[in-house]
Formats: sequence, C-alpha cells, structure tokens
Amino acid sequence: MSERVAALIVAAGSGTRFGCALPKVFAPLSGRPLLCWSLRAFGTHPEVDEVVVVAATEYAAQARSLCEAELSVPWQVVEGGSERRVSVYNGLAALQSNPPDIVAIHDGARPLVSSEVISDSLRVCRDHGAALAAVGAVDTVKQADPNGLVTATLDRSNIFLAQTPQTFSYRLIFDAHERAAREQCEVTDDAMLLERFGSPVHLSRGESHNLKITMPEDLKLAEWLLQGQNPAPRVGHGYDLHRLVEGRRLVLGGIEIPHTKGLLGHSDADAALHAICDAILGACALGDIGRHFPDTDAAYKDADSRELTRQVVALAREAGWRVGNVDVTIMAQEPKLAPHNAAMREATAAALNVPVEQVSFKATTNEGLDSIGRGEAIAAHAFIVMLPIST
Repeated sequence: MSERVAALIVAAGSGTRFGCALPKVFAPLSGRPLLCWSLRAFGTHPEVDEVVVVAATEYAAQARSLCEAELSVPWQVVEGGSERRVSVYNGLAALQSNPPDIVAIHDGARPLVSSEVISDSLRVCRDHGAALAAVGAVDTVKQADPNGLVTATLDRSNIFLAQTPQTFSYRLIFDAHERAAREQCEVTDDAMLLERFGSPVHLSRGESHNLKITMPEDLKLAEWLLQGQNPAPRVGHGYDLHRLVEGRRLVLGGIEIPHTKGLLGHSDADAALHAICDAILGACALGDIGRHFPDTDAAYKDADSRELTRQVVALAREAGWRVGNVDVTIMAQEPKLAPHNAAMREATAAALNVPVEQVSFKATTNEGLDSIGRGEAIAAHAFIVMLPIST
C-alpha cells in the first residue's frame, strides 16, 4: 500500500492581537482570505493526499466554503478547542478512522509557505520521523532578565526560529498528543511535545518569507512579498480583418450594427472580438484563434464570437491569467461606429467578465486608401494586459 500524507491546517485562533472582527485567517490577502493561500499550497502539492482544517466552531461553515472552492483533494473541517494543543489533537483524532502515514501540521496564518519547504519537511520526516521547518537566526541574540537587563549574548549559530509545517509520523505525533492531553502539558508547538517526551526532532528547510501573520503590519509585508513572487503582467496584441459582402450581418464588438453589408467568415466574423481573442491567447502563449477554433470545424459555423471569447478567457484562467484591460481600434470606412461604442463596450465586457471600465473601443477610417478605405473590408487591432490571477 502506498504512503499517505495528510496536511493539518490549524485555523482556529481568534487573532485578538490582529485587531479585526473576524479571525485573522479570514482577513484578505491579495483579494483572497488568508487561509486560501495555505489551502492552495498543500492542496496542490503532489505529495499531499488529504487536507484537514481545524477552525473555530462559529467559523466552521466559512472554512468549509473555502475548502470547497480551493481543494480538489479529499478534505474535512474539524472544530477547534480552547487552545492550540487541543485544536491539533482534534484534527489528528479526525484522521483516526483512516490514519495517514505522515501528517504535516501547518499554521493557517503562514500563507506564503512554498512547495519546496513542504517537500523538504516531508523528506526529513521520512528519514527521521519528525521534522521542524526552521531558519537560522541572523541577528545577534540577547538574553535579558524581566527588568530588561541584558544578561548574556547567545551563540546564534545554534539558534533556529521555528516555523511550520512541522511534519511527523502520524502515530508518533498522535500518541504524543494523547499523552499531552492526559498530562495537560502546556506547549507552544507540536515539536515541543516530542522534545518533552524524549523523541528526536530534526530541522528541515524554512524560508524567511514563510512568515506568521500576527499583527496588521505583517499582512502588509506578506502582500509585498506575494507581489514579488507573482509574474509580471503580460501584454498581448491581436489583429483581424474580414471582407465586407452583401447578405451577411455586420457584427462588431459583440453586437449587430445596421449596415448594407456584413463581414465574411466561418463564424459571425466579429473582427473586434477575434482580435481580442488573439491578444489574450498571445499574451498567455496559448497559440491563436485559428488553432482553437479552426474554420474547418463545422462546430464553429456561424458561431457567436462572444461565446468564443468566453472560452478563450476560460483557457487563460486555466493558465493562471485574467484580463486586466483591453484597448481596441476598429478600422472601417463605414458605417459610423461612434453611436455604437457604448453597446460594444458593454457586450465585450460581459464576454470578458470584466467591468466595462476596463474595455475601450476606438474607430478610425483609412482615408479612402486600400481595401478598408474603399469599403471592401473592416479590420481591428486589440491590445490587452493580462494579470496573474493571484493579483
């Protein structure tokens, strides 16, 4: 039977020092609750098979809602206790019916834990049975008495700052928590239990940005660090041109525009939306519109380009990108497009699932020059900014 790994995310604290009405794990970080970042880190890790979240009783429903939205692995939400040790024990006990081999215990207020830190914690646990993510002290460490008088300077080469995850053989840590419950031990983390009961704990890789959110200023630092981890925005350009012919509807920007001629194409030939689609696909390095919706496929005969645009936006989201803003220039000798500008913006914004303020349309003529100037064709240029979904 293959090894099973569970992640236990502790999110039952009240966060009184954080100074907000909700527990801090529900405070927003880059537009998403703090807890979501830990859920994503463990839920997408290739070695994690199950996630248990321990939440305060009155916020268990909110935690379940976040798990449902974020996790594709099996999960459960367990109600916490009056102190951290009790909350962790409740989470471990919830795994008893189908116990994992390894459990990684993580503080839900550490949103920036990396996949590398999780992997190394699992590796050290497999080798030694207990792993503690930690970083070495970089500042000079002083010891002082209760009055603030410095009594010693410690050797910082032997000083490490504990983080999470703290990863253990499930049976080892569950037995330690059962003993701690009987003896009413006071501890500040799970590794401390094993230290107290004589079981060895080994250090695994920690990272300086795996910080714990305790005060509001910590959230600002996390926001800054998170922005530094995100890829830069991407810019895409799209261009499309269609011939004007009689007997076709003229569709531009997702709306039908009265005219004596329409654009010739396999779909509805909306040159503006086609240019936008190519701009999105180009920014995301996903090819072009012809690759995804070939004109040899009968499924796209007379297709509504708004639906094609929605599909392209979905492809971009799967690749981790969302639409920032789009700027379109339509080149047409006629008809006049200014009266239809607002309607084109609204229809296009709906297809892109963005506010209308993020969509711009401009129109120009070619002063009677070339096929566009002669009224034989209409073309469109689109420029788009794509943003990482986490921003």
